[in-house]
Amino acid sequence: MTSKHEQEFKMIGLNIAYFRKLKGISQMKLAETIGISRTHMSNIEAPNMPTSVSLETLMDIADALDIPAYVLLSFHSDIEIDTPSV
Repeated sequence: MTSKHEQEFKMIGLNIAYFRKLKGISQMKLAETIGISRTHMSNIEAPNMPTSVSLETLMDIADALDIPAYVLLSFHSDIEIDTPSV
């Protein structure tokens, strides 16, 4: 996919994967809950396969994860993380 929003799609997918794992939910269970295939869920989350996602699906995912939808659109790549000097 070549898209001017490719990086944002990757970040959305990574956010979905993060919160799904935090809740202890498998891709299969989340996909079943929102009515999509596990393959599509996997594609949405995969950073090497940036996949667009409809607003309805995004909101369904947020509902299933019991989080506000805007959280999935929060990108923190500009936050500096302090790492100890070696």
